[in-house]
Amino acid sequence: MEILLEEFYKTDLQLEKYHQRKVYIDDKSYQINGITQSGKTKLIKNYLLSLKKSSYLYINCVDIRIELEPFNAALADFCNANKIDVLAYDNYREGFIFPNVTQLLVASQKHYNIPFLKTLQLYPLDYEEFLAYEHKYDSSALKHFVQLGGFAAMHTISADERIYFLQNILQNSLDSVEFDIMRLCAKFLSQKLSAFTIYERLKQSRKISKDKLYKSFEALREKNYIHLLEKFAHAKATKKVYLCDTSLKAALSVEKNFGRLFENMIFLELFKASKKVYYEEGVDFYLPDNDEIILSKPFADERRLFKKLESIEAFIFSYGVRKITVVTMNKEGNIAHPLSQVDIIPFDIWALGD
Repeated sequence: MEILLEEFYKTDLQLEKYHQRKVYIDDKSYQINGITQSGKTKLIKNYLLSLKKSSYLYINCVDIRIELEPFNAALADFCNANKIDVLAYDNYREGFIFPNVTQLLVASQKHYNIPFLKTLQLYPLDYEEFLAYEHKYDSSALKHFVQLGGFAAMHTISADERIYFLQNILQNSLDSVEFDIMRLCAKFLSQKLSAFTIYERLKQSRKISKDKLYKSFEALREKNYIHLLEKFAHAKATKKVYLCDTSLKAALSVEKNFGRLFENMIFLELFKASKKVYYEEGVDFYLPDNDEIILSKPFADERRLFKKLESIEAFIFSYGVRKITVVTMNKEGNIAHPLSQVDIIPFDIWALGD
């Protein structure tokens, strides 16, 4: 394994133009978690390339040439002999040892309980990060975001190949049960969906145990392929399901519903901003810390909006909601309301706001 380690050590890392993310690596040791194509490898390589080449060792743990036991036996001495300060394990899997180095970087979809590593969580691009890939910031940027979503690689994939690219990366990253669950989540995007409902549907087309289904569903949630939104003050109520990236909707389902896709877009911006958010009947998003309701209305119509506000007036009054934000595709304005401030804001302005 010394020959393979020497090859890893001498290999020049390659990285195309790097766009800065909102998370970054400093001189601490990190576990970097994120779904496939979220940018873990690029984040690590960008950091390593800022260091002296002889000071780091980059190892891709999926390299089939690695025989774990002899590899581990040789690694510590190799790091000592070459004065390795920074060791990076990309696509980490259990079994690789952690030699005594100054800085350790571990990248994986799964979160491992490694207490001496700080955690960096990576998600697909949010709207602000996405704009770094755009040539100009005008109305076309939002349309591109709707089409491409937050996977940076989508900017280099031709339009006729994007669906297959997304299907392939999911099939390579998930097992067959997880993939089938993702397909159902895409179908029920932005709607209430339980693991039991998924089980009842999947058992009609494949042999599967309830225990396996529940474990797979939870694994998808833990790895952030899906996100679940709790009902306000009803923790046991059925949660709403959202995909980790809106581009996956078209790759996994032929059903079209832009309203639900747009709601998923809004949810992801709130989620990535670490907002405490819930849903309520008739209320897309309730932010109790802000005394705010957010309504997803891509093509807002004032008459229908008035009716919507009337239907949730009891909730607005009961919880002292002071602000109602209506997020749209392009409409902007405000509406007079006796209980709350109502602002109509286009998504691109809202997503870039404080």
